[in-house]
Amino acid sequence: MTENLDARRPDAPTIAGQYQPGEVEQRRYEQWVADGRFRASAHSDKPPFTIVIPPPNVTGSLHMGHALDHTVQDALVRRKRMQGFEALWLPGMDHAGIATQNVVERQLAAQGLSRHDLGREKFVERVWQWKAESGGAILGQMRRLGDSVDWERERFTMDEGLSRAVLTMFKKLYDDGLIYRANRIINWCPRCLTALSDIEVEHSDDDGELVSIRYSDDVVVATTRAETMLGDTAVAVHPDDERYRHLIGTEVELPLTGRRIPIVGDAHVDPAFGTGMVKVTPAHDPNDFEIGQRHNLPALTIMDERGVITAPGPFEGLDRFEARPAIVAALRAEGRIVAEKRPYVHAVGHCSRCRTTVEPRLSLQWFVNTSPLAKAAGDAVRDGRVKIEPADLAKRYFAWVDNMHDWCISRQLWWGHRIPVWYGPDGEVVCVGPDDQPPTGEGWHQDEDVLDTWFSSGLWPISTLGWPEQTADLAKFYPTSVLVTGYDILFFWVARMMMFGLYAMDGKQPFDVIALHGMVRDEHGKKMSKSFGNVIDPLDWIDRYGADATRFTLARGANPGGDVPVSEEWCQGSRNFCNKLWNATRFALLNGAHTEGPLPGAAELSTVDRWILSRLAQVTAEVDEQFEAYEFAKVCDLLYHFAWDDVCDWYVELSKPVLAAGGVAADTSRRVLGHVLDQLLRLLHPVIPFVTEELWTALTGGETVVTAAWPVADRARIDTGAEAEIATLQRVVTEVRRFRSDQGLRPTQRVAARLDGLAGAGVAAHEPLIRSLARLDVAGDDFQASAKLAMPGEVSVALDTRGSIDVAAERARLTKDRAGAEKEAGQARAKLDNPAFVGKAPEQVVAKIRDRLAAAEADLARIDAALEALPS
Repeated sequence: MTENLDARRPDAPTIAGQYQPGEVEQRRYEQWVADGRFRASAHSDKPPFTIVIPPPNVTGSLHMGHALDHTVQDALVRRKRMQGFEALWLPGMDHAGIATQNVVERQLAAQGLSRHDLGREKFVERVWQWKAESGGAILGQMRRLGDSVDWERERFTMDEGLSRAVLTMFKKLYDDGLIYRANRIINWCPRCLTALSDIEVEHSDDDGELVSIRYSDDVVVATTRAETMLGDTAVAVHPDDERYRHLIGTEVELPLTGRRIPIVGDAHVDPAFGTGMVKVTPAHDPNDFEIGQRHNLPALTIMDERGVITAPGPFEGLDRFEARPAIVAALRAEGRIVAEKRPYVHAVGHCSRCRTTVEPRLSLQWFVNTSPLAKAAGDAVRDGRVKIEPADLAKRYFAWVDNMHDWCISRQLWWGHRIPVWYGPDGEVVCVGPDDQPPTGEGWHQDEDVLDTWFSSGLWPISTLGWPEQTADLAKFYPTSVLVTGYDILFFWVARMMMFGLYAMDGKQPFDVIALHGMVRDEHGKKMSKSFGNVIDPLDWIDRYGADATRFTLARGANPGGDVPVSEEWCQGSRNFCNKLWNATRFALLNGAHTEGPLPGAAELSTVDRWILSRLAQVTAEVDEQFEAYEFAKVCDLLYHFAWDDVCDWYVELSKPVLAAGGVAADTSRRVLGHVLDQLLRLLHPVIPFVTEELWTALTGGETVVTAAWPVADRARIDTGAEAEIATLQRVVTEVRRFRSDQGLRPTQRVAARLDGLAGAGVAAHEPLIRSLARLDVAGDDFQASAKLAMPGEVSVALDTRGSIDVAAERARLTKDRAGAEKEAGQARAKLDNPAFVGKAPEQVVAKIRDRLAAAEADLARIDAALEALPS
């Protein structure tokens, strides 16, 4: 991009020759925070727009999922702030009960200590100390990404205000009969020694075994967990299964134990699966527990909390995975093994924190009766109070809330909100609210367990705004405007916030919109995993390419509900885009572009100026439409192509001759160029805030683009005539450039040409611009056409390429290229002509082959035209 230093105004601002993100980002962010640009006030007259950040774990670091989530939220908040809303983006962290306790316990273990050596009170103090010294690293990383959160409102799920909300909610649910304590099957981690929520269990397909065991001549069952047979208290068959109906009500002896257990009829049994008989272990399987409840079966616990066998006999004291082969061997010795299958691949749950295999376990725990709460959460979406984007994910939401089980909320930890229930010496149970005094006296003690972390994070949209107090923040900013999160936690965190928010706020929803995005994957669509070696650290990208490039890469792949593929190559492309904006703005400043005074009316503008303003109006309208639909990828794509193609590659180039010529036309172009860049930088600011801030303030002299007015599409500037005229110019220039490239002409090499039919196509006035852009000289007396290009419409271009190219060498190059294209077309055609391939290959594979054939055929046509155009 050339510079015209002579055209520069004496007072024109300057920017560096190259964009260096590291020299801009920290300086700009610190200034924004110091100036209070992200601060929101509950007393403002502006309409509210609120997002409460999904609280990251206090132990966490910024990963690509966070970076995507925060980029999308920041884009929404920054745009609304520019639109004149009182925009609140509220930050904070989750206390992450299991994860945080594990971190501190590992530190203690390194010193040869356990939490029990410290005692509960001292251990909790130690965790708070760790948080103060090491926790919350992600908050600094959020600053590096550019999060425009109101830091003065930062919250933590264990801080005083949120703890008060937790105790209030527990007491309210308890008093309403929606919290109870009971023995139920829960997910148990034998390593962390606590119950787990469903989201804390990660399932994977593992190699195991399927063993079929003969209990008697008539009874054969299959199991993947042979050790649990020690706790069997029945065998179940379907009551309508003709094969076994006669056995219902009889008994069978349980091998290795000598106990006799009943055979019961239960509709849960699938007659088509295996033998149609299932062993029933109520204390160690959730489905078996339900069968046991229906048939009043005893529940025998045969393992302790560490997964060690406690059933009396030869296997007592063995770990569950040691007991399994020992029990199978004992059964084999008795001739009771009918079949064994290894490996047998099946889904196995693992603790998300330590990867230990989860054990279903009968345990006395606290539960929330979710039935009325889940119904309310479903109704809020069905009646339109809450909208899910994209809409097709609503059915997944309903599938969850309409079939929700009661929620186990107790955890066997020390770090967290301790359950506010006291037990008395004579069996008394007292639930204590935040303003109540707990009972005192001999024999009274508090429940040892803490609440599931999701209990406190389920209150996040209301507790962070001051509930249970009726605060100004709650009145101003609730309901929040939109929740942005991944679809993978739709059923867990989102559903809990819906239940608690609606319950606490008398049916008023916690957010108006749930905007769901997918998971970040690699460029091949694979899930990022350390085992795959494809994990990308967003901080590494920020270090090398800048926060804006990282954000733009993520946002450009963010379609509603869809997964987001990324690659380093794409991030490099985003960095190049930022550099393109920098260079275009620098060129504009050096050539006197400005934003002072009114924009000239259409009558005072050239066709080129009217064209770019028309394109700006259309793009602005389309960007608004896509933002409202949460189509961030489309927003980025629109702005990318408008900035790179329309502004940089065409308008700036078309303006250069005008600017060089000077005069009134040049002054008008400077004002239009300044206006277009001003509006473009505003439109881009929500996604790439740092580079746009640096460029916009230099261009306009304004204090900050953060609070600059969001562009409004000026539909009066839409000029279809100018757009059609410039489109013709672009086609002519593009065809000539393509011909020059195919002929191997250097980009700077000028060629004599005769242009015919420009008047009929309505672009005769643009002939100087066409010649400038296509490097074409006027035909002289010795002009001899050696090639002729036919354009759409009446335009034709005759060129004299004699002496400009080595005809023999160029013919040889094109002939070689043609052979390659012919080979490619032949291979693709052969596959598509093969019915077996087309019939069996996946549709996407067939589609790729069709695309290859189309591309090869287009290459052949282009090469043939180039060969025909060569001088003989």
